[in-house]
Amino acid sequence: MIRILIVEDHPIFRMGMEEMINQETDMKICGHAEDVPGARKLIEHERPDLVIVDLSLKESNGLDLVKEIHAHHKPMASLVLSMHDEAMHAERCIMAGAKGYIMKQEASESVITALRRIMAGHIHVSPTIMTQILHTFQRQPSLVHESRLKQITDRELEIFQLIGAGRSSKEIATQLKISIKTIGTYRERIKEKLNLKNATELIRYAVIWVETGIFKGDV
Repeated sequence: MIRILIVEDHPIFRMGMEEMINQETDMKICGHAEDVPGARKLIEHERPDLVIVDLSLKESNGLDLVKEIHAHHKPMASLVLSMHDEAMHAERCIMAGAKGYIMKQEASESVITALRRIMAGHIHVSPTIMTQILHTFQRQPSLVHESRLKQITDRELEIFQLIGAGRSSKEIATQLKISIKTIGTYRERIKEKLNLKNATELIRYAVIWVETGIFKGDV
């Protein structure tokens, strides 16, 4: 029996995933969490075979959990779900240790296939993304379409998403346990890397990214 933990903060989506997976005779949901701290406790207690992780969680970052699982809980695997364009996120997640990446819009059609491929020892991403990752390993970045967002670090992307979610610098600093001054430094770096003129433009582009998964500077 394959034991699976779901880390997802949208109850309706999570319930749908649980029902679908529990219909498989060789799979079982052993628990669910809404954030990274809750997931850590369940991972230690339940020791699942695989963890399904939503990248965008309340008060926490799913990518951090993927990195922890890869570093400290082998051979436990992780499958990432995201509403955002895989062309920007999938490669980051695979490089961080995830064994698969699927878009939420496609989850109902592909999650079981993804779970089975991962448990069989494979990596599950779309053919397009696999080609992109292989090109990266071959050090041929000119063959890959580069979103401007690929220029920023994982931490900068996390802060960009929190800005888009309407969080103030003080709220972001509290959540990430760093100083407001440091948040200010990150904001300036993000603006510079994304070629954004001012704070208003930063907020506008961040909101569009969070709501649509599209970085307007790429279109």
